[in-house]
Amino acid sequence: MPVRLPPGNQRHDGEYEDLLSLWSDLESALSVVLSAPLRVQDFAAKVRQLDRWLQDLVAHDIDAALYLMFQLASTSTVGYSASHALVCGTLCHIMAQELQLPPRERDSLVRAALTMNIGMTALQDVLAGQREKPSPAQQEAIRSHPRESQALLERLFITDSLWLGVVGQHHASMSDRIPLAHQEPQDRLTRILGTIDRYAAMMSPRKSRAGRSATDSVRAIVGHEVDQRDEVSYTLVRSVGLCPPGTFVRLDNGDTAIVLRRGEKANQPLVASLLDRAGAHHARPGIYQTATAGKPRIQSALARSAVTVELNHRTMVRLGLYAAAQHSSGLMGLVTASGAL
Repeated sequence: MPVRLPPGNQRHDGEYEDLLSLWSDLESALSVVLSAPLRVQDFAAKVRQLDRWLQDLVAHDIDAALYLMFQLASTSTVGYSASHALVCGTLCHIMAQELQLPPRERDSLVRAALTMNIGMTALQDVLAGQREKPSPAQQEAIRSHPRESQALLERLFITDSLWLGVVGQHHASMSDRIPLAHQEPQDRLTRILGTIDRYAAMMSPRKSRAGRSATDSVRAIVGHEVDQRDEVSYTLVRSVGLCPPGTFVRLDNGDTAIVLRRGEKANQPLVASLLDRAGAHHARPGIYQTATAGKPRIQSALARSAVTVELNHRTMVRLGLYAAAQHSSGLMGLVTASGAL
């Protein structure tokens, strides 16, 4: 499906879509909507437009979308709140497809993910940059923000009762042992959003702590083994992988690599090796299908804060795209030099 470009963006023939710029533009547009919602003309229509934009970017290439989303989240310049909302909205969209949710539930889920913290956007940005623990006033604002967000959405003429209900209870605890199909829609969507909210928050760095690796984030939620009876966590891992595109890993040969694309198994993605055991840059990245016998395997996931390397994301996305299609034959010419990384 072609990307529906927002006004002002032009498509260049013969080039792979500049997805990084499109994701950055989407994040910036979402930030404006969340930062000053009462100034947005026809707020509901604007959120629907952002949702369609998100859907088109994911449909264009889901692996590239995950790569760019996770990389953007770790280097965001618009503030934590909008970045977190975009990660949650994107993962909810992917999960809705995997779980085959009805269209109405999918729409309510994603729009709730994008707006669940709208009642504390500014505070959420402050807290992300704050080293000390929240003050009593901040703690109260955190506790009350689901209902404050719901009330603000009602002021903005949101009439979707499912969207409103999920936002109002998105921190409520839902059983992960009841089959999703047996739960009421509002509880089902709350359960999905709650899991994704915690997963994304754990991966994101704060001034008070470094973000966790993707694998540690999953284990913090479900333990060391993902139980298939926990449909949400199981589907999350199956959908994006234990180490999603855009996250960093240590290989069993000592190299540091970035995940480019998912593999057939959750723990066997396609990776690009960037640094050797001593931390020196490879002249050209080694491209490995970790599922292939004799190739390096993933030893552990790494938090973004543990890796200091500058990446050319356009090169990485193209490299992953062609490596997946051609199994890395003749790919080294795509990378011009180590400085391009």
